[in-house]
Amino acid sequence: MNVIKQEDLIQSVADALQYISYYHPKDFIDAVYAAYQKEASQPAKDAMAQILVNSRLCAYGKRPICQDTGIVTVFVKVGMQVQWEATCMSVNDMINEGVRRAYLHPDNILRASILDDPAGKRANTKDNTPATIHYEVIPGNKVDITVAAKGGGSENKAKLVMLNPSDSIVDWVLKTVPTLGAGWCPPGMLGIGIGGTAEKAMILAKEVLMDPVDIQDLIAKGPQNRVEELRLELYDKVNALGIGAQGLGGLTTVVDVKIKEYPTHAASLPVAMIPNCAATRHIHFSLDGTGPAVLQVPCLEDWPKLNYEVGEVAKRVNLNSVTSEEVMSWKPGETLLLSGTLLTGRDAAHKRIQDLFACGESLPPGLDFKNKFIYYVGPVDPVRDEVVGPAGPTTATRMDKFTEMMLAKTGLLGMIGKAERGPQAIAAIRKHKAVYLMAVGGAAYLVSKAIRNSKVVAFPELGMEAVHEFEVEDMPVTVAVDSEGVSVHASAPKIWQAKIGKIPVIEESS
Repeated sequence: MNVIKQEDLIQSVADALQYISYYHPKDFIDAVYAAYQKEASQPAKDAMAQILVNSRLCAYGKRPICQDTGIVTVFVKVGMQVQWEATCMSVNDMINEGVRRAYLHPDNILRASILDDPAGKRANTKDNTPATIHYEVIPGNKVDITVAAKGGGSENKAKLVMLNPSDSIVDWVLKTVPTLGAGWCPPGMLGIGIGGTAEKAMILAKEVLMDPVDIQDLIAKGPQNRVEELRLELYDKVNALGIGAQGLGGLTTVVDVKIKEYPTHAASLPVAMIPNCAATRHIHFSLDGTGPAVLQVPCLEDWPKLNYEVGEVAKRVNLNSVTSEEVMSWKPGETLLLSGTLLTGRDAAHKRIQDLFACGESLPPGLDFKNKFIYYVGPVDPVRDEVVGPAGPTTATRMDKFTEMMLAKTGLLGMIGKAERGPQAIAAIRKHKAVYLMAVGGAAYLVSKAIRNSKVVAFPELGMEAVHEFEVEDMPVTVAVDSEGVSVHASAPKIWQAKIGKIPVIEESS
């Protein structure tokens, strides 16, 4: 009978979360690099180049792959012959202490994103606890643990449907994937859970995302059962939708499709789908009573040696002197290099500004958006000599409902975020002759290298959601919505779907 020590579990969880914050799973990087090499869409290829360069920088610098360092999910399989060291802590408490230790590590601070009282005050717990933990009791004398850190952008795109037994799973997936937009930061993986009950299907979909990327092996050997046939069919047809990296149109939207089944009721067909983003982070380890887990450091020479170069086609923009006339000249799909000052803000800051205006009050002293751009970001705290920690964009659609207010009342010229904008925001952009620029999600550390100075200028009590002023130099962005309201996220996937030409467009019924 193996005795598992409290400190071994705590330290193993802490080590695992630090590890996955800066080391991508190697199989995932190999899959993205293979997709990069065959990609025919230049915007998508550039986006994957940024993701791959960012991954290598993070592995060497031991800094987070993405500024959204995730909500922690832990799958625990406890052997029936295991004994726990005498302790007053529950296994939940041990795991959460490991989370706390990891996210507060002074050499690699991880962003705390977990809010208590979610339907009320939504107060940050400051240490990213608690984790979401799933247990299974199994034969054996070990504790097997899988730790994952899941970003909100991809987690928010989770879907569940209760199909009729005669309905087509493939049709539902192909109808649903385009509705996810690009906020889940493709290229990534789709986890699909089939069967059980509603909550079981969701857990299956999440758990199967922890499996290795092996679709190319499956293609080579051929399917041996219906699930493998379904994986191959969905992999081919989802990629044929032409959504591409970051939703910019291209050949690869998913690098794998994972499926896990469970028996279900004769009247039911629960199907859950959860995407994993370009910041895929998970690791498995076992404890057998001999000490904390030993996590193998990957060979960093195996990472693709790419340099991200925007080339001569990029247009340089001075943010300190840019005019509305210049903004109106930018075209969808153009690459810009931004230099100068911009302001940051995301959900909580926008809500504060909305409340101030509703009460007839002015913006706080020192906060002026006139002729400026706002960057939707919640950066990681800096360490050592950093100006700012990893600072990649957050999903822009969450700010859609604030866009008209910001453009009408603050003199803002435009916005920077990730993924597409919805009809409400696009209408406001067109009305005010503004613009929306897209930075690559999943390249947060690379983006931070373009930030030369940072200071908080408003709402410091909001922590990572405070308004910062960034001074940037050659920050790469793409014109995603121009002043006429033309969106690359609406046009590019259709162009590439037609180029790929494998399946018809599946229209969502009204």
